[in-house]
Amino acid sequence: MNPRQARPPVRIRSAAGLLAVIPHLIGFTPEASLVVLGTIRPDGRVEITLRYDLPDPPDHGTAADIAGHAAGVLAAQHLTGALVVGYGPGPAVTPVADAIRATLPRAGLELLDVLRVHEGRYWSYLCSDPSCCPPAGVPFDPGCHPDGAALAAAGRPVLADRAALAATIVPLTGPDADAMRAATRRAAQAAGRLITREGLAGLDRPGLAAVRHMIGIYRDGGSVTSPDVHAWLAISLARLRIRDDAWARMDPGHRDAHRRLWTDLVRRAQPGYIAAPASLLAFTAWQCGEGALANIALDRALTDNPGYSLALLIRDAIGAGAPPSMAVLPMTPDQVTASYASPQPGDHPDDPPATG
Repeated sequence: MNPRQARPPVRIRSAAGLLAVIPHLIGFTPEASLVVLGTIRPDGRVEITLRYDLPDPPDHGTAADIAGHAAGVLAAQHLTGALVVGYGPGPAVTPVADAIRATLPRAGLELLDVLRVHEGRYWSYLCSDPSCCPPAGVPFDPGCHPDGAALAAAGRPVLADRAALAATIVPLTGPDADAMRAATRRAAQAAGRLITREGLAGLDRPGLAAVRHMIGIYRDGGSVTSPDVHAWLAISLARLRIRDDAWARMDPGHRDAHRRLWTDLVRRAQPGYIAAPASLLAFTAWQCGEGALANIALDRALTDNPGYSLALLIRDAIGAGAPPSMAVLPMTPDQVTASYASPQPGDHPDDPPATG
């Protein structure tokens, strides 16, 4: 799900223009997908972009579920229209397109067009005029369209597919991975010594300092390559007090810098310490309007810790179609500090032991 985010205005005047823009909205070239763009009258501005995997094999029940979810999200956001594009052969796309055509109008949504794209051609389910929608389809090249070029020039790149997007946050391999494993052992041992002397709260001062230091470096355009620095930050974020301070600093005005920071850490964090940075990456991706990246990051978080509450909270919000404007900071850093100032009744279940 990619809610609308600030980007250069592009006025879509044709089906070819729409098809050139969609990959930039979701970050990759869709395949075996249904994309639903929610619009609002009178200007037809695109407010939300939803992408679904096509059922494989085709299944009318799943198609109805997809249509129902899309209708519910668009109606909840008070949208008035939709543009729908299915990517794949007719037998795969048509059951979902038919379900969309039946369901969205019942929810008060005007279907502006329903297209199918396959092998460089598109067809419309709503137009039967052979002069504009011939039975053989209309050839198009999204890479040559000026609307797509405008978004590319504004920094909206397109990856080959969702797998290529997922590859941007895969774990490091080789010597870099070996260095992170060793650094994590050292950091866990240091954390264990602090906890032995002072309890879990002994992590707070150095952990909070690490969070603020790293955020400052990335906001200034820099980055960090030291395995020891990344390992200490990853272990520190396992403490909810520290993670919440980081969360409270995710000012959307610095979302691109924060996305770089959490991407770097997610790739380096070792098992048991991935859930917190991956959830923070998902939050900043949501702020950026990059729903696909947010969901991929949430997959990483929930694989590491299936019950991680922050990841589940963000997944529920994104699944409900909440726009980036709802990715707001839970508290200010000072409020986070105040909320943890009184003694806690016990360790939160999301707080894993940080010992090695």
